[in-house]
Amino acid sequence: MDTTGKRYCAWCGAPLLRQWTQGEYRLCCNGCGRISYENPITGVAGIILSPEGEILLGRRARGETREGLWCIPCGHVEYNEDIRQALVREMREETGFWVEPLSVYEVYSNFHEPEAHTTGTWFLTRIAGGFCRSGDDVAEVRFFPGHGLPPLAFATDRLVIERLKKEHFLKE
Repeated sequence: MDTTGKRYCAWCGAPLLRQWTQGEYRLCCNGCGRISYENPITGVAGIILSPEGEILLGRRARGETREGLWCIPCGHVEYNEDIRQALVREMREETGFWVEPLSVYEVYSNFHEPEAHTTGTWFLTRIAGGFCRSGDDVAEVRFFPGHGLPPLAFATDRLVIERLKKEHFLKE
């Protein structure tokens, strides 16, 4: 996409036009005829719980989506990166903790950014090392009990937290 908002084909550079094909409107190349699929970005989030049953949240940094609001620490999977490796990297970058992914806890489609839909996978984790400090795209990290949560950035985090409460992972 250029500064005018026009999109171009990754294969031949010709303009992309939205056309009805394969049962819906898709971006199609005016030059080579290829379809440019608008697939969701893969995201990971780490559920880090304290021994007291509190959850670690990060406050979104300046310039980030939903700046100043809180979320379960998360990030995107890089191209050619295993999803669990992405989780370990993102948690280290954002929270200072080295984590061990234990299991997939929840998976949701996120529609909070109309131009960048994501599919998020929330993992239960165990702290394997490091120390609690904010970094990357969070300005602050802190543990919260289930009854004292700050304003959350993402509706899907709220769904995950409600499930954690219901299943008694998170202290009320």
